[in-house]
Amino acid sequence: MPAAAATGAPPPVRDEDRGGDHLTVTVRHAGAAHDGTYALYCHPESGTHPDARGACAVLDRSARWGHDIFAPVPQGSACTMQYGGPATAHVTGTWAGRPVDATYDRRNGCEIDRWNALVPLLPDLRS
Repeated sequence: MPAAAATGAPPPVRDEDRGGDHLTVTVRHAGAAHDGTYALYCHPESGTHPDARGACAVLDRSARWGHDIFAPVPQGSACTMQYGGPATAHVTGTWAGRPVDATYDRRNGCEIDRWNALVPLLPDLRS
């Protein structure tokens, strides 16, 4: 008989069995200290993300009814012609019961602001 059954403890929770908010964040070209793929669970916070608590907090603070915090920059936006470096990120999963599939870069002022609004979900590259 397995130890969990013998002690009356519940079986371990596998990632695919967890409910709630789960995101996978893949960061590239941001530097060795930031590049990688991270799992993030919120409510409660856990996963391999280097700052799960901070990442969940920024998402919770940014969430508003009728507002998609992962929405791209609107077409036709006037953005400053500044370059924030080659970093990219891809965020997938589920947030607030909705599917997420969002890409990020730092190619102009609007995209840099969009990235910075989600720090520490995305790494802080301001310097």
